Amino acid sequence: MGADSHLLPKSTKSANFRLCNVSGYKSEILEIHSVAPILHVLLVPGNPGVILFYKDFVEFLYEQLEGTASITAIGHISHTRKNWEHGRLFSLEEQINHKVDFIREELQNVEVPIVLVGHSIGSYIAIEIFKRFPEKVKYCIGLYPFLTMNPESKTQLVIGKISESRILSTVLCYLIASLGLLPVPILRFIIRNSMAKSWSADAVDATCSHLSQYHVMRNVFYMAMTEFRKFAEAPDWTFIRERKAQISFLFGDDDHWGPLQVLEEISKQVPGIAVAVEREKHTHGFSCTEAGSLWVARHVVDLIKSQTSLTTQ
Repeated sequence: MGADSHLLPKSTKSANFRLCNVSGYKSEILEIHSVAPILHVLLVPGNPGVILFYKDFVEFLYEQLEGTASITAIGHISHTRKNWEHGRLFSLEEQINHKVDFIREELQNVEVPIVLVGHSIGSYIAIEIFKRFPEKVKYCIGLYPFLTMNPESKTQLVIGKISESRILSTVLCYLIASLGLLPVPILRFIIRNSMAKSWSADAVDATCSHLSQYHVMRNVFYMAMTEFRKFAEAPDWTFIRERKAQISFLFGDDDHWGPLQVLEEISKQVPGIAVAVEREKHTHGFSCTEAGSLWVARHVVDLIKSQTSLTTQ
């Protein structure tokens, strides 16, 4: 489907942004509430876990579901615009516990089934959440999943060395944060004309407001360090096999975070699990473009409709 040339107008119902206190930690939330939902979709971001990168995706997802599901997206602790946690660093495990606490505190009264959608490391987090709420979760979808290390990725090698060195990561984060001292129009111009030529305005704004913050980047690298250490272990194939009818993955055709050899390993370890490959030239950071957000939203909705009792009138 040529999403680039057939972009739909987004829902007139925009995603609402709010701050939420989860177990004492300030958390950024994007949400759209359905009047009469039959499902509740919970989106878990990658790393960086800046939820504003997913605004287009959340709105397209709600539109494609035709208002039959409420959508909630929760960011990671201290991947927030303000330094609410005063420089504290949070590990992968702490970020998982944060999402579990959010469900217990915010979604405990939700009577409809939950569909988990995770992006990148958020796919791993979503599976861990599924383990703790097996009766509440209806389905779990991993988008461009980061589930294990890729020894052929030079990018992962470099990030690993930086994140393991407190000196290197601190210096780099200070250098990045120094860009935040520039006037916003100049910073936006630099970002737009370097790494974000095809990005949406929302994604560029999120980069300016969040990724130029020292505390955010320190948490990005610290979380990455704990991810890489955790992935010295193999994925929990036993749980995935037990729940394979309720789990699916979407891989990118050229994605070093979730390379196709991981898809092959999943298919070998869990025969019959639903896996797909996106070959439309969207990237791992699909949510940074409207075309990528729409294509992936359509894919997610197709999965939800085929794997659940969701029907639209």
